[in-house]
Amino acid sequence: MHSAATVTGVRDATVSSSRSSAILFDGVTKRYRDTTALDSVSLELETGRTVALLGPNGAGKSTAIGLLLGLLSATSGTVRTLGVDPREAVARGRVGAMLQSSSLPTGSRVRELVELVRSLYPEPMPTEEVLARAGLEGLADRGVEGLSGGEAQRVRFALAIAGDPELVFLDEPTVGMDVDSRRSFWADMRRLAAAGRTILFATHYLDEADQAADRIVVLDRGRVVADGSAADLKTATPERTLRFTLDGAEAGYLRNLDGTVAVDVRGEVVTMVSRDSDATVRALARSDVAFANLEVTGPSLEAAFLALTGRNADA
Repeated sequence: MHSAATVTGVRDATVSSSRSSAILFDGVTKRYRDTTALDSVSLELETGRTVALLGPNGAGKSTAIGLLLGLLSATSGTVRTLGVDPREAVARGRVGAMLQSSSLPTGSRVRELVELVRSLYPEPMPTEEVLARAGLEGLADRGVEGLSGGEAQRVRFALAIAGDPELVFLDEPTVGMDVDSRRSFWADMRRLAAAGRTILFATHYLDEADQAADRIVVLDRGRVVADGSAADLKTATPERTLRFTLDGAEAGYLRNLDGTVAVDVRGEVVTMVSRDSDATVRALARSDVAFANLEVTGPSLEAAFLALTGRNADA
């Protein structure tokens, strides 16, 4: 049994088989010729959780989802979805998926698509409930060609839940949605999770992962580099953000203050990143800089993500 790489304060990712597991990876490796997409990954996700899968491009997220949906086969190791082979779970209608690359058939209406997909499952969700959960009641009779990008995303989500699945995969689900639509979408997700469904989503919107997920798994270069709550992951970096106002600020001078990592000056507003905020504040107080409105905030999920994956803010 393999153990995933972890950060301080984040749970050990060594797994043990469990019938209540929604997802189980046991020493899973996936290679494409000379490229290793996943490298000895071991991971177990419990049922009834909302889990975010994060990672930079090429980290292995798409490969992991492909394995869990039975679209790919592991080079070595064991993959289980809802306790069985992924292909079996999908064939039984226990899994729904909203993939970023999926397209909607032209010449069809929203309700027609929902009813078509429902017909493929043994115990589907009622049509009206599907439309309501996806926020499509007012769009049921509209042709897919007339949908906006955000509306089309909601139709893809409706198709993913039409079979009333136990496990739902969402790949970049809110791309194209405006702020209100995104907020409404995640409210729907919380209701699904409260009803006992397991939700696994991949996103580049780190604020969504921070707010919506009760567990976050970070992949990088084919390995799990962190696994825990958003609060757990944030402890991976000591950096703090300082904001204050200063007339005539000089970024060069501020960068030399103790603990300072980066400085951004926009008009009178200064934003500084510090690895030792106490030392930076003391240095500010000792200087002749007449700053005001000082705010010090804790590490963000973005800062933790960059630290865990070895990226820098500029990248």
